Amino acid sequence: MSARPEVEIWWNAKINRKRANRRNVVPYKEIMVMVRLYKTLVRPHLEYCLSAWSPRYTKDKELLERVQHRFTRMIKEVRGKDYLDRLKELNLWTLEERRNRADLVELFKVCKGFTTIHFESLFTLGCNNKGTRGHLAKLSKPRC
Repeated sequence: MSARPEVEIWWNAKINRKRANRRNVVPYKEIMVMVRLYKTLVRPHLEYCLSAWSPRYTKDKELLERVQHRFTRMIKEVRGKDYLDRLKELNLWTLEERRNRADLVELFKVCKGFTTIHFESLFTLGCNNKGTRGHLAKLSKPRC
């Protein structure tokens, strides 16, 4: 059960309005034009503040992914294909992959000191006695 049904209803209505606006504005649906419109108008709304609000529940992840799924079906050249095949042909990643990449980039920034967040407040360098995988930079999160 979701703790924020009113937010989900509002969010779905907002995304559907964006889709309706895009469908009415673009009389032709050339692949690259549609992908550029999606990346410019819709995806920023899906990824807004994902570093702070990273969806943990499968239901929330599927809700976000469903928007991209609906978009890829709008392009008739790739409509009959599987979802992952459509993404590959349109040169898009799943939103889950984009979230994971953003998390890794943020972790890199914290580790290298490019942010104001102190590395020691979040992680400790694990003692790698065995020397596995050829590096000594194994991160561990202290238990609470």
